Amino acid sequence: MNARRLRTSLRGWGGVGAMAVVCALAAVFALLLPVTQSREDGGSDADGQGVAQGSQARAEDCVDPEDQSLAPDSGPQDGVNVQRIKRLGHLTVGVDQNSYRFGYRNPNSTGSAKLEGFDIDLAQAIADEILGTKDAEVHFKAIPTNERIPAIQRGDVDMVVRTMTINCDRLDDVAFSSPYFETGQQVLAPKKSDIKGYDDTLANKRICSASGSIAFDKLKADRGSVIPKSADISTVVPNQLDCLVRLQLGEVDAVVTDGALAASQAAQDPTVELKGKPFTDEYYGVAMKKGATDLIRRVNQILVDYRKADWQKSYNTWLAGTLGKGDGPPAVQYK
Repeated sequence: MNARRLRTSLRGWGGVGAMAVVCALAAVFALLLPVTQSREDGGSDADGQGVAQGSQARAEDCVDPEDQSLAPDSGPQDGVNVQRIKRLGHLTVGVDQNSYRFGYRNPNSTGSAKLEGFDIDLAQAIADEILGTKDAEVHFKAIPTNERIPAIQRGDVDMVVRTMTINCDRLDDVAFSSPYFETGQQVLAPKKSDIKGYDDTLANKRICSASGSIAFDKLKADRGSVIPKSADISTVVPNQLDCLVRLQLGEVDAVVTDGALAASQAAQDPTVELKGKPFTDEYYGVAMKKGATDLIRRVNQILVDYRKADWQKSYNTWLAGTLGKGDGPPAVQYK
């Protein structure tokens, strides 16, 4: 248990949710929902604070990255970035459409399936509060794992709500809200496999991870020390769900991904299971453009209110069946 867990008594989750679907669903991976491409530059906040003052800590100075976001009351919440969203009349959000129970299209729905899930509920709540109306217009844009940061930096989206872990390296490239979910990396493998977890049993095993993911970074850093050098980590795919398909096809022996996503995959496919305990402590946050300090503060204020009741309601709807009762949203500290 790390220092933060001792300090805040947060839970350690053993799993995450990603949808195990038939390969035919791959045909919709590339489909993007309607989105307005044109937008103004994120720019600095209207309160006069420059990026150096208002942006979050750089990775080299970073300790407890989940605690590096701006407090809601640290400055204006209605600057140029929030005003631009109001003027456009919609919020553009990067999401996943293949992560079961977080952001996905239900294959059992008839016709054009609506996006559903825990992340989708949060994105809608943020839009409702910023735009001041129930069921406010949200332009969801489906993006792969490795496009989350570029999409924010290019201004393709106002924010990303897509099981995105807050970490020190990413704080160099984007800003994050306070954490809204806790998880950790785990190994997913066939039940019949002799793999026991993130350990020596991965020797000579083919391991899949998603490009731009924490899992991929960990595998590179740990190969030859925590896990055997003989572990083959060369299978790197754009989307985390692609790893499950590779596992089902027998092209890899194991998947390393967020435990929460892996748990839902195991629930969908009775032939696979989580192996070992989570080997990291991680927190999901809403990612936004650096320097958009008014928007960061506004989202953090929305999260303060969202955690009081709506968080648990959404959790019960989407995740309790896979992850159990849980202990509620993670505790929050600000920069």
